[in-house]
Amino acid sequence: MPQALKGKLFIISGPSGVGKGTVIRALKELFPQFVFPISHTTREIRPGEKDGDVYHFISVNEFQSGIEKGEFLEWAQVHQQNYYGTLKAPIMDALEEGKIVIREVDVQGFHSISKVVPKENLVTIFIKAESPEKLLARIAKRGKLPEEEIKRRMHSAELEMKDADMFDYQVWSLENKIPECIDAVKKIIIDEAQKAGLKI
Repeated sequence: MPQALKGKLFIISGPSGVGKGTVIRALKELFPQFVFPISHTTREIRPGEKDGDVYHFISVNEFQSGIEKGEFLEWAQVHQQNYYGTLKAPIMDALEEGKIVIREVDVQGFHSISKVVPKENLVTIFIKAESPEKLLARIAKRGKLPEEEIKRRMHSAELEMKDADMFDYQVWSLENKIPECIDAVKKIIIDEAQKAGLKI
């Protein structure tokens, strides 16, 4: 690595439906000065979406070229179809500059990033649900999903929850208590940033 990394990358992970997106949105409002990297994807842009808001939309060829060049910090191909990933340069540059970076990733992304970012620059937080059943109820509230999709998500959630102990912190996301979850994550970030001597 050309320079010592001075910043901190906070990874927010957990199963689908646990509330990661809600936590990230709250953190963006609380800490607009932090770096929130934007994912790249090959999926079609949906009505109402803007390129560069939540995702950068690129072609499959562009994405595969980025993989070959080693440009992604983590990436995955979901359901053998669309690619999703996080570019390495914006995150590593921000860490070299001593900035705080917040990134939501799935458990697969956590494993990939842990191999690249030095442990002293990484803080990992797993958001937990009370049970797979409660998680399923939350996912169901988002709209009608095919039976196969529900089974796939439940299977993924069960596998992901088994990896929770590999994270630095575990935070409960209980039904109707998302503000408490956000406060717990906020406290971790502030405490870890202060320990590292980083300005908030």
